[in-house]
Amino acid sequence: MKTAQELFEQLNSIDENVRIEAKKASEIDKGIMETVCAFANEPNLGGGYLLLGAVRTGFHDGLPVYEPENIDNPDKVQNDLISKCSSMLNMHIRPRVETEVVEGKTVIVVKIDELPDSQKPVYFLNRGLPNGAYRRVGASDQKCTEDDMRVFYSSAESFDSTVVKGATLEDIDENAVAHYRKLRARVNPNAEELSYDDNDLLLALRACEKEKNGEYVLTYTGLVVFGKSMSLRRLLPALRVDYIRVPGNRWIEDPDKRFEATIDMRGPLILLVNRALNAVKDDLPKGFELPKGKLQANTPIDLPDDVLREVLVNAFIHCSFRLNQPIQIIRYSNRLEVINPGFSLKSPETLGEPGSVLRNPFISTIFHDTNLAETKGSGIRSMRGHMKKAGLMPPTFESNRSANQFTARLLLHHLLDKETLQWLASYANYSLNDEQRLSLVFVREVGAIDNITFRQLNSDINNQRASYDLHYMCTKGLLEQKGQSRSTYYIAGENFISSRLDGKDSRGDGENGNAIGEMCRADGENSKGDGENGNAIGEMCRADGEMCRGDGIEMCRGDGENGNAAKENGNAIGENGNAARENGIALPDELLERCRNLKKWESSKKMKDLIVELCTYEPLSINEIANILHRKPHSIRYLYVSSLIEDRRLFFTIPEMIKHPNQKYTAVKNK
Repeated sequence: MKTAQELFEQLNSIDENVRIEAKKASEIDKGIMETVCAFANEPNLGGGYLLLGAVRTGFHDGLPVYEPENIDNPDKVQNDLISKCSSMLNMHIRPRVETEVVEGKTVIVVKIDELPDSQKPVYFLNRGLPNGAYRRVGASDQKCTEDDMRVFYSSAESFDSTVVKGATLEDIDENAVAHYRKLRARVNPNAEELSYDDNDLLLALRACEKEKNGEYVLTYTGLVVFGKSMSLRRLLPALRVDYIRVPGNRWIEDPDKRFEATIDMRGPLILLVNRALNAVKDDLPKGFELPKGKLQANTPIDLPDDVLREVLVNAFIHCSFRLNQPIQIIRYSNRLEVINPGFSLKSPETLGEPGSVLRNPFISTIFHDTNLAETKGSGIRSMRGHMKKAGLMPPTFESNRSANQFTARLLLHHLLDKETLQWLASYANYSLNDEQRLSLVFVREVGAIDNITFRQLNSDINNQRASYDLHYMCTKGLLEQKGQSRSTYYIAGENFISSRLDGKDSRGDGENGNAIGEMCRADGENSKGDGENGNAIGEMCRADGEMCRGDGIEMCRGDGENGNAAKENGNAIGENGNAARENGIALPDELLERCRNLKKWESSKKMKDLIVELCTYEPLSINEIANILHRKPHSIRYLYVSSLIEDRRLFFTIPEMIKHPNQKYTAVKNK
């Protein structure tokens, strides 16, 4: 068991992480018990440590500073913890507890051991499953979903083997079955299942079940892999693959400036692989090079076919068909993003390591047997190798549990082109390593980066090294940290050199409101790529010295007595209780009146309905919602907005980057 001093040393070098949680702990609250539950549940973690009486007081040389805060009544805290571990959960958790003195102050070290598989999942008795169980994901405790239950109940039937009510063999597309036979024969001409008739073949693949009366019914495997287009529309109306072409580098919210092109693809997944692949390839930018002394130009496709196919197939086989939502392929001017419903069952910390956790094992087996996919967890490592060989940025991946989606991101940017090398050369005085330089390119193209994404740029670096590199760049003014602890991310800092505008380097100074990195506009309009090489200047930046707002600009809240709300940017304080609104947010007077008349304690349903109504008129940030409703931003986020996102009553305006500094929420879903 580690000592308190050892835990403080780790916190001060790598911050909170998957195995260590620091808590102020004047009492044993809900958050502490959720961490206990998560440590006991998380597979292969081995448990974790709670350090009670540890407080982060700031940063020094780019690293976090945690200091002890005295616990006045350690015996009471210990007894409360042990009591709640025995009474609140379905299983008795027996924590190992030690009281220590650090710098003259009393702290408590708590070691929570991982439970045996036979005793998982542990959950809160008053909440039940799955919502009462938690898992440890990175430095956060995440509420479990139905998909997590399969991780705990390894013998349970997977969703893709579930029978679809109303689906029969008449819903099978014979062309899809024939295509499977063709692909399977290429891999193994002597495969036994190729000698079966179609009915037996579908039974062997778990694509259908034979009932006692002799009739055949389809499973989700049979429907989504081999089902007719009309049958899929009837039984799973939202299951399709959407290819969306977006101008510029950011998601377009303006209804008058939607998308350049959209393609909706329906049909059995085994036939959609090549169709989706060709749709993307036909639209990819082509490099143009005329070698000296040659009459004919070279036009190579930058993105390797193997990488693109792997990304698409992974989205197909790891999709959560419970959600009945489309798979989206979004093509920006500088990158390709493939988004599938369903977060990764594998921890983001271990993406790229050998071993797979399959959401749909029968669907995965079909794609594996036809060489369309691999099932050994080596796909991400293979993609990284192909992208490196092609001189491209490594692929990055984002698993978002709150939105229940997984994003694979491929930057269509050649690292060795002349412009990028010249741009990176401007940072020569900072003595940056390769990963730090790559992260600058990533921030320039996407807008922000976090610790997990930084590590994906080079799978050989660990969490501690990534934290040090990111903090080093913050001390040099190249990056600026936003958020705290588990929500930390980084945007361009005051010394970050943005894309060149009008032949000059645009720099953000952080203090006087000059443009920050990619997030600016050249003239107040959306600036697009130059059309020749697909380079884009960043849609969300200004070079004219106007402030580029992030979530670090906090609006002053009302005083709670008369509902007055102050704006930090200098707007007048409403003396009659009118809600302060930034940038001219226009809302109906009747709606604002209802917001002003809210009681101190309102029902959760009323608050959620009101937030949805507000976000129907205009996308709003957490601070804007809190300001209008005279509530604290923290309460708005965790009591209402998070669950509204889970219930799909609210949606992110920038879904490709959940932690984007300009993130807002809307009740109008993007099609």
